[in-house]
Amino acid sequence: MAANSRFKKLLFVINPISGDVDKSDLEDAIAQYGRSHQLEFKIYKTSGEDDFKKLKNLLSEYGPDAVFAAGGDGTVSLTARVVKNSDVPLGIIPVGSGNGLSKDLGIPQTIEEALTLITNHAIKAIDTLELNGHPCFHISDLGFNALVVARYSEAESRGPQTYAFIALQEYLDYECHEYRVETDQEVFEGAAFMITITNSNAFGSNVKINPNGVIDDGIFEICLIESFPKMAAFKIMYNLYAETPENSEFTRILSCREATIYNYTDTLAQIDGEVVELGKKITIKQLPKSLRVVVPAE
Repeated sequence: MAANSRFKKLLFVINPISGDVDKSDLEDAIAQYGRSHQLEFKIYKTSGEDDFKKLKNLLSEYGPDAVFAAGGDGTVSLTARVVKNSDVPLGIIPVGSGNGLSKDLGIPQTIEEALTLITNHAIKAIDTLELNGHPCFHISDLGFNALVVARYSEAESRGPQTYAFIALQEYLDYECHEYRVETDQEVFEGAAFMITITNSNAFGSNVKINPNGVIDDGIFEICLIESFPKMAAFKIMYNLYAETPENSEFTRILSCREATIYNYTDTLAQIDGEVVELGKKITIKQLPKSLRVVVPAE
């Protein structure tokens, strides 16, 4: 982990519609912090139209010392794609509904405290993943959770209550799919309720799907929840919240450096909250220490 470096010039990426935070309050907080610490900064507001290209151009033209994503998982993923494999670090001001990566990195969850990392921080290089060329910076899923994320993205309301309601609705009629998972260490073949691919620890909901994951060790995990009787659901959830998924006979964690997953009937996936169709063969690659992130100083 690199020592604290002084930021003088910053770019903030704001999603105007993420989370429940009033964006005028967010902009005011950024401006106030910037003025009080004599910082030069710009704010880019995402529009959903060519944001990646526009940010790439702005990164080159403006030349910030760091880029801070102020939004949810989608904004963080967009900004991470822009700065990946560069010397410019990613900072996160979590104002979305999940904020999974920021939690796993130990980033404060309030705007005011997250802003203090601008002047008191360390820089950490973390691993990232690619699934059929799609970058993943936190967590990807196949199966049940991917379906719930897809339904949630179509919902008119946001928040944990909406997510839980959709999950319950889908769970009642959900049928597991058949998969074959080939890693450089072992093979799994059979029915699975969901498959999670990550080198991190927890979902934004604080469910610890991969409690022993290390985000910069060159290894990622494939976490399997196999087909189970519906009456076992509460015990599985208890073990996940208790950070003991290995205590369930229906969960397995495969540690690996590369993997291929074959979907026999299910091609829907979610990558960092974005729903994608990956096809019936998914090749997973790891890119060691490919993203520099701003984290609390030790």
